[in-house]
Amino acid sequence: MKTANEGDLALFFNLRDDKRYLVRLKSGGQLHTHRGIVPHDVVIGGPWGRTVKTQMGTAFLVLEPSTSDLIRHIKRSTQILFPKDVGYLLMKLSVRPGRLILEAGTGSGGMTLSMALATAPLGKIVTYEARQEFQTLAMQNLERANIPPGVVEFKLRDIAQGFDETDVDSFFLDVAEPWNYIPQVAAALRGGGFFATLVPTMNQVIPTLQALEQAPFGLLEVEELLLRPYKPVSSRVRPADRMVAHTGYLIFARKIVPGQIETAPDTHPDDVAAVEAIAEETD
Repeated sequence: MKTANEGDLALFFNLRDDKRYLVRLKSGGQLHTHRGIVPHDVVIGGPWGRTVKTQMGTAFLVLEPSTSDLIRHIKRSTQILFPKDVGYLLMKLSVRPGRLILEAGTGSGGMTLSMALATAPLGKIVTYEARQEFQTLAMQNLERANIPPGVVEFKLRDIAQGFDETDVDSFFLDVAEPWNYIPQVAAALRGGGFFATLVPTMNQVIPTLQALEQAPFGLLEVEELLLRPYKPVSSRVRPADRMVAHTGYLIFARKIVPGQIETAPDTHPDDVAAVEAIAEETD
């Protein structure tokens, strides 16, 4: 049985009004809420998933925080990505242990945190940020989330100068004008590498696509995710009053190595011509 230990981050879920509190457990510490106080000592050493009560009788469920919880509760100075987009980005960017991932536009570190958790302990995230105050906050957020040392490397620099790394597996570009940095991204990615960016307006989508079309990228995709929750009450299941609709347009691409189409020794020239004709029709 996994237990809550001193130093762990714990999510206290108020069963009465659905309020959530993310705190680090400390011997002698207390969670103060408008519904009463929960001493940390009654939680430390106990199993996750149990319920504790304040002196006012309000019940709190004690949970190990999910990645989504960590993102929602980080301190922010910029708009963070929504969990519905983050999870999809991690899959489309093929973020997994052992990968080398580049990020430009660290911001508050929400996506950095998610990628670090997904690629640790064998992978590495290198994240670039132009503003010192954003980078400092992101470092604090990742430290609070107990990200293992060495998984994330922070660099403070204008990305117009390009990147130190080459042959990286994936690249997430989170800046206001991504089209201005596509050549730098292409220089850093390996052949077949994964690219993604997120922009809030269609005015940003079009120049980004134009830049990708002029660079060594293919398999371009533009997508949008809408999340519609339902009220989970068996006697009256129906859509919730609010939904998480538009948050941004997701743009994906793969780096293509320029060169001639190679013909296998046993491939008939007519077969190659047919494949090329299909490719032209698809374009």
